[in-house]
Amino acid sequence: MTVKLGGAFSNDFLYTIAKYNCIYVTEKVFSGITDVTNPQGILAVIGKNTDINEIDYNQNLFLVLDNIQDPGNMGTILRTADSINLKQIIVSKGTADCYNPKVVRSTMGAIFRVKVIECEDLKKVVKEMKKRKIKVYATDLQTDKSIYDVDYKKSAIVIGNEANGVSKELLEIADEKIRIPMIGKTESLNAAVATGIILYEVVRKGNI
Repeated sequence: MTVKLGGAFSNDFLYTIAKYNCIYVTEKVFSGITDVTNPQGILAVIGKNTDINEIDYNQNLFLVLDNIQDPGNMGTILRTADSINLKQIIVSKGTADCYNPKVVRSTMGAIFRVKVIECEDLKKVVKEMKKRKIKVYATDLQTDKSIYDVDYKKSAIVIGNEANGVSKELLEIADEKIRIPMIGKTESLNAAVATGIILYEVVRKGNI
């Protein structure tokens, strides 16, 4: 018995797929391949990006993730970065694997357009940015500086770990610390939500 392809897929779409190298398997085999409880009935095998793992310092905006742990946050951040046309994200070695299945699904394809550059020494990278006149802004709940008081010209934004925020060593070398003003009683926001708010403030100010 082959897997039934249907649901949200149109016949034209399925016929187009059938022109390529397809392998049909039983439902039992298919369920052993996927980690989704209710799969749509189709999978694709795609090679990882093999581009040289080097930072392009010619960009106007850099997004730096310091030890983000939750795959859902990682995927949402990638999708948000893609939505403003960022081509690269710089992450610490301890950050969630960008090829985690949950990350890949939540990016909705952005994983194939945004290069994720994993750095052994994030502090060294941030210092290199400063040498290149890139202004480094670290998110921090202990500052009074609002994200709305920054112009973001040639800048890097550092987003910290969900539980502990940006590491102390990166806070110490950042040019400025910024925060999202909290009007209500909530003290902080989800890392992915906070990233989206800050990135679109950069867009609003025309610095992408």
